Amino acid sequence: MTPFLQNIVALKTIARGYLQDVDLEPIDKAWELVSKVHAGKKHFSGSPYQEHVIEVASTLAAMNLDLDTVVSGLLHGVLKEGVTVEELARDFGKGVADIVAGCSRITSIRYNNQLANQAESVRRMLLAIAADIRVLLVKLADRLQDMCVLDCTESTYRLETARETMDLYAPLASRLGIDWMKRELEDLSFRYLYPEAYRELSTKLDNSFTERQAYVDHVIHILQDKLADNNIFPLRIIGRPKHIYSIYKKLIAQNIPFERVYDNVAFRIIVHSVEECYSALGVVHENWKPVPGRIKDFISAPKANNYQSMHTTVVGPENNFIEIQIRTDNMDRTAQEGVAAHWAYKEGQKIRSSDVKLFRELKKLVSTLQEVEDPKEFLDNVQAELMTPEVYALTPGGAVKEFPLGSCPIDFAYAIHTEVGDHCVGAKVNDRLVPLKYEIKNGDIVEIITSKTQRPRRGWLDLVKTSRARVRIRSWLRREEREHALQLGREICERELKRYETTLKKMVKTGHIKVLLKELRCNSLDEMLAKVGTGVVTVQVLVKALQPPEYREDKALPVELTPQELAAQMVSQQKFGAHGGESGITIDGIDNMLVKISQCCHPVPGDPIIGFITTGRGIAVHKASCELLLATDPRRWIAVSWSGTQKTQHQVEILVTAENRRGIVATISAAINAHDANILGIPTRITPAGTVELQITLEIADLEHLQLLQQHLRQLDSVITVRRV
Repeated sequence: MTPFLQNIVALKTIARGYLQDVDLEPIDKAWELVSKVHAGKKHFSGSPYQEHVIEVASTLAAMNLDLDTVVSGLLHGVLKEGVTVEELARDFGKGVADIVAGCSRITSIRYNNQLANQAESVRRMLLAIAADIRVLLVKLADRLQDMCVLDCTESTYRLETARETMDLYAPLASRLGIDWMKRELEDLSFRYLYPEAYRELSTKLDNSFTERQAYVDHVIHILQDKLADNNIFPLRIIGRPKHIYSIYKKLIAQNIPFERVYDNVAFRIIVHSVEECYSALGVVHENWKPVPGRIKDFISAPKANNYQSMHTTVVGPENNFIEIQIRTDNMDRTAQEGVAAHWAYKEGQKIRSSDVKLFRELKKLVSTLQEVEDPKEFLDNVQAELMTPEVYALTPGGAVKEFPLGSCPIDFAYAIHTEVGDHCVGAKVNDRLVPLKYEIKNGDIVEIITSKTQRPRRGWLDLVKTSRARVRIRSWLRREEREHALQLGREICERELKRYETTLKKMVKTGHIKVLLKELRCNSLDEMLAKVGTGVVTVQVLVKALQPPEYREDKALPVELTPQELAAQMVSQQKFGAHGGESGITIDGIDNMLVKISQCCHPVPGDPIIGFITTGRGIAVHKASCELLLATDPRRWIAVSWSGTQKTQHQVEILVTAENRRGIVATISAAINAHDANILGIPTRITPAGTVELQITLEIADLEHLQLLQQHLRQLDSVITVRRV
């Protein structure tokens, strides 16, 4: 018997151990096809490709997965050799064909490739996983076998593969709760990404093995005695070193030497029942002092990947910190194997409701990420979503939500539902009102407060940590910006069309809009309006396109004019109009809601002003002398003017330099109040010359109001200079 056939027999022996009533003939049939299409082909390690696929299938069988998954492990590379999906479906069934097709769609992801290609590869992977979780199980087994022989490859490929494994595949294994595979993938990746650190840490662990083993045996002996004294007889107590990458992360995060990592050994107590889990925890805490904040109950509140266990860290023998996990045998199996622990082996057998919930969450993740178009944002969100959660909080109803460290109530709100997130105005944490910037802590009970009038704010992006919240907020902001752009574009177009005694409606009815769209290279009316509203199609270009060819003039901005000269030309005929909105600014035909006072220069009525068409946020009004305005593209400028009636106050800043005398701030404040101006802020500082500077933020009516106030301030005895900032 050839080595290959021996391996196939061994594979069938593993499968028969848990698939007693299942016909294993498809394994033989799959091996015949593999032997035919992969004959003479080599794996990148140099070994025959048949050997690689047998190892992948054997890994899947060792995880007790269903027959279709094991067969797919054997066949996962046959589509590249010319076998069709239809042939697989005919010979092995639709389930196998779909899994193999899903694996084949997941192309190699290279982290130094072009960003867009990389993002598209990850996107395809997530879609294939969402269609059938077994695609990921086969891919993980395939990647694990590749990582074991990665030292056979050249350094660039080795580093790229290790990086994608660390960033993508290990977190995905964790997401499915397959802890043993996550640890192996992380350690193998660490070995290739940081070879020197890996060798140094491995050597230190090897050198301390005898000492650590003696300590483990000592602690296990104490635990057995103390538990027995309380009539608790565990199935087993295990002491194992933490995997090397987790120790390395602790060294880096805490910036400590290896000798100070006292909890590099974890103990696991496996008991018979949930009641014994809590009893055993009491015994541990009776004998060793627990470390505050390190007690976690994942039994009453399981993680999203179905993980259940009690965790505690105590000050154990020799004053060493030791981590102890307590759980039942069934919980331990789930902790190690994740979704594979309760897989539906038989035809028609139902998957557990907790696993269904996990798959639903995975599909929701894919659905959310599919909305992200920007490749960098997409990849950042994938990594953020796959990060190991560090905070576990609860809804008032007891549902557990998992978050990265630093998450806030907005993250919690979006984890419940998009509508809850969009309308979140505050939160109660443990029955106490907290601000939206509050950082959620382990065990917090969070109740979200909503309001129908609330909308997502751009500033929320600086607070949230989860990709789900970030994607939803950006999606809403983009929608809002597009709506603003469409509205502004429509109003600008209608304003210009009015000069030609027509409207958009008439142009659509007569068909002339098609000519305009062609002229402006737009595929639809909405695209044209959006481009006008964001300044991509400038007013000058629009006007030129509207004119009959025989009357057209080159409306390009005169190249000989500087921005300052052009600004002066635009405001030379500016004057107060008869009507205006609440902002006190009038732009013929433009909705006042789309006009905003710029915060960089704070123009007030009476100042020469120019409008700038922003990207999706309406028109920002600047002083004509504003340096930020003068640095922008003049083709996006638009003529604006102050209206004759102003209903609002306008913010402005002035800088007052005065002698440093007692009561000077009160004197200046009284003078400002006498002119009916509202003080918003009045920070002061002492200059090297011994004078005092007051940078005062005011609300005033208009430029005349400001000038009178400045004149009054200059007349005060102690005031040296007054100028507008």
